[in-house]
Amino acid sequence: MRRLALVLSFGLSMAGGASAFAETVEIAPVAVETPVVIGQSYALTSAFMGQTREINVWLPPGYAKNNQTYPVLYLLDGGQDQDFHHISGIAQLGTIVGTTRDVIVVGIASVDRRNELALPTDNAELIARYPTQGQSERFRRFVSDEIMPFIEGRFRTNGETALMGESLAGLFVVETFLKEPQMFDAYVAVSPSLWWDGGRLARQSGAHLRDHSNDPRTLILTLGDEGEEMQAPMDALIANLRDHALPGVTWDFTPRPTESHASIYHGAALDAFRRLYAVPAPETAP
Repeated sequence: MRRLALVLSFGLSMAGGASAFAETVEIAPVAVETPVVIGQSYALTSAFMGQTREINVWLPPGYAKNNQTYPVLYLLDGGQDQDFHHISGIAQLGTIVGTTRDVIVVGIASVDRRNELALPTDNAELIARYPTQGQSERFRRFVSDEIMPFIEGRFRTNGETALMGESLAGLFVVETFLKEPQMFDAYVAVSPSLWWDGGRLARQSGAHLRDHSNDPRTLILTLGDEGEEMQAPMDALIANLRDHALPGVTWDFTPRPTESHASIYHGAALDAFRRLYAVPAPETAP
């Protein structure tokens, strides 16, 4: 509250002079409400998914003021109530402090994660528990044939793409890297659920890697202290990468033993941004 002293003077001609008094009035501060706009959300009608799906887009702050083009990070589990605000916040921080290049973040919302992000399984227990599971290939077509053309046709992109996901979304990232490496330039899989289907994808990764071309690709893997069920298939994947990855593949695995499945994502995503979108060092004069 601000106090405003109003001095009201009354020119009353009286023998002996004028009379004045002060009155204190309490005035409430005025608050004008405006929305905080983080990005833009699109309802994209999908023929592959047979429904309208949520796509969220964060643009760098300077996007509207220039004509430059930008790399695109496609984020799985990218709904407004999922990881979109978290990861777009990392992108914004890098822009504000100048530690990373500007990047467009495209959040792809998940609806039925086992259906969309998990590859098919023959495991009867998993099928009984998740009867809609195993449609990752359909979801991949949705991403490649509908979302990516939509983004490239509407925004100024430079052709540099990356895919990021955690947990089941990390499994989808690894599967996409192994089966269709040409889809993206870089892949970030945080705590990927390679345990799915008894770790079959990790065990078969060598055969997929041998089929790859030598085109440049980046794969970033990380895992916390998450038990043998998570660690064993990761070890199998790492062994196959060591034995079969072609020279064009830049990959690394960063264990994070102080993190759990619940706590690992923020630090891992921040590190991935700093690697993938590092600001070029300034050129020095000879």
